[in-house]
Amino acid sequence: MKLLITTDLSQGSQSTIDAVNKRPWPAGSEACVLHVVDLTPFPLGAELLETARQGAESVVKSASECLGSSGLKIQTEVLLDYPRRAISEYAKKWGADLVLVGSHGRSALARFLLGSVAQGVLRTAPCSVEIVRASIEDPSHARRGLKMLLATDGSDCSIEAARSIAKRPWPAGSCVRVISVVPPFFPIADVATGYSYVQREVLPDETLEKAAWFRAAKAVAQADELLRESSSVTIERSTPLLGDPKAVILEEAAQWGADMIVVGSHGWRGFDRLMMGSVSESLALH
Repeated sequence: MKLLITTDLSQGSQSTIDAVNKRPWPAGSEACVLHVVDLTPFPLGAELLETARQGAESVVKSASECLGSSGLKIQTEVLLDYPRRAISEYAKKWGADLVLVGSHGRSALARFLLGSVAQGVLRTAPCSVEIVRASIEDPSHARRGLKMLLATDGSDCSIEAARSIAKRPWPAGSCVRVISVVPPFFPIADVATGYSYVQREVLPDETLEKAAWFRAAKAVAQADELLRESSSVTIERSTPLLGDPKAVILEEAAQWGADMIVVGSHGWRGFDRLMMGSVSESLALH
């Protein structure tokens, strides 16, 4: 497995390093610690740019040394570019399987700052992306492993998300809870646009609603079957839930005390990736 670990001078980067150190990884895995010196502040100052590059070399060297206990084969890279695009381009060039990006926090300002780089990576990366947040230390965390909330709608991307959990090792005691959310609206055919959406209260009959509940239950069962291929996690299944997926998933994660939310990049409706903010991107930002 190839991990691309992005780093800067923020606390979010240190949280990313800590997360990598705390988890087991497949045998033979390697990591690249990447820092992109943002060209935006240096339109003319070549001397300042060189100073920034030298500082970045020190940052990635320090980060790689902190990963000494991870068991990963480590390399480092410093680029002079625009981070929003350069990270995804390098991930594709290097053949990364997972990009890890630190978060600035949960405040409105932090979500705005996150959008500058991490949001761009989410939208354009050729592989899975993990937003790593600093969390309050739980003294029992090391004993219970990770609590992962997998939200699925049965789409190809959701299936791949479940498979990504099943094929990786996890800390002892880790648990996956599988949920699927039925939105309070359903697609109907529309001559002009191809399809549109109606509120469940105005449906002429219950056919579409029953189909949606059936699809959600099937998605949970399918994810459960895939996860049983893993010996690293225990599994909890939930009955389908009704509501706005973004709100319901976040609420479930908070109430259950999840350490990680895992979702596909986009769902069965087939939104363009630039429109993935419907659910996946919203979860990442919040």
